[in-house]
Amino acid sequence: MKVPVFISVLAGSVVYFLGTPNVPSQIIVQRVISGIESIPLLAIPFFVGAGVYMNYSGVSKRVLQFAEAITGHMNGGLAQVNVLLSALMGGLSGSNLADAAMQSKMLVPEMVKKGYSNEFSSVVTATSAMITPLIPPGIAMIIYGSIANVSIGKLFIAGIGPGILLTVSLMILVSILSRKRGYVPTREKRISPKEFGSALSTAFLPLLLPVIIIGGIRLGIFTPTEAGAVAIVYALFLGIIYREMNFKDFIEGLKETITSTSSIMIIVGAASAFAWILTKERIPQQITNIIVNTISNKYIFLIAVNIFLIFVGMFIEGNASMIVLVPLLAPVAAAYGINEIHFAMVFIFNMAIGALSPPMGALMFVTCGITKCKVSDFIKEAIPFYILLIICLLLLTFVPVLSTGIVDLIY
Repeated sequence: MKVPVFISVLAGSVVYFLGTPNVPSQIIVQRVISGIESIPLLAIPFFVGAGVYMNYSGVSKRVLQFAEAITGHMNGGLAQVNVLLSALMGGLSGSNLADAAMQSKMLVPEMVKKGYSNEFSSVVTATSAMITPLIPPGIAMIIYGSIANVSIGKLFIAGIGPGILLTVSLMILVSILSRKRGYVPTREKRISPKEFGSALSTAFLPLLLPVIIIGGIRLGIFTPTEAGAVAIVYALFLGIIYREMNFKDFIEGLKETITSTSSIMIIVGAASAFAWILTKERIPQQITNIIVNTISNKYIFLIAVNIFLIFVGMFIEGNASMIVLVPLLAPVAAAYGINEIHFAMVFIFNMAIGALSPPMGALMFVTCGITKCKVSDFIKEAIPFYILLIICLLLLTFVPVLSTGIVDLIY
């Protein structure tokens, strides 16, 4: 019915409070407000703001030049740049929609000029933007960690494995498709050590941010929430150094941060009231008992969860479905002895696939809206990419070390 997600979730909660005796109706207001009064969620406006200011401060342009220098000699040079830029910007912005919008404006017109089809350019841009919620500091990890009471620092580090897996596999697929279609490299030779050093020097300061964030959290210098504030200060510092951000840009960045954060927080507040109802009615415990008594094998459970989450992701925005479903599914996963970090990465990866999937995939619509690509052409072009994403999901599901390996090394 195209009702906004937060209204549909709130409506369900309101019906419960009005129709259930001995449950004071004012609790719904308290739950909505207390749901967004969470210290870990403070990181969301900080990281959203950091990503916005990275774009205004000239960081995106420098990271793009670095990505082009590294991958320009490969088949489908600009498409490879697109994928690598998403991986590098993922460590800076934290928002897949912001990344998709930025690259749709910045890279897709250039790709079309060089002879790439608009559909292929749009699909590569949208699919590579899926890397962003996986590479730290993803907003999805902050929300998941605050709901499931899992270390956000560990989730940040766990995202590195899946992020690298998706980046490398996308680059291989892009290379195969580009060779078939005759999409040529942007440069003839591999980059020389001297050229690499020059390209790295321009992008060195922005690329330090993920190292600062993860290093600072691991060494106990600041919490994941405080890391968001550090990211904002660092983004503004780069804006001053590069002299590309003026006071007008600063105000525009504030507006973008406020609108983006508000849309997330309204959904978080509404879903928090709904989650309270689920807890009061002991629904997670009942679902856990039913599933554990029905499914004896944890791998069959994980396959069932994957199918269910991909289906949900096709219709509901990722953050909203996470807030409603994590309290239901995380206890069941724990009952099967599934590592909490491993399950979190599987869950977040599923939500990322949902953002790309018809009929309601937000990444698909944001990208097509900017590039003017028909959704039907987008879906047709995206078939090989969907197959690749399912393969990556199965690898993440059945090879836990891809999610937990780096966490075990560092912690």
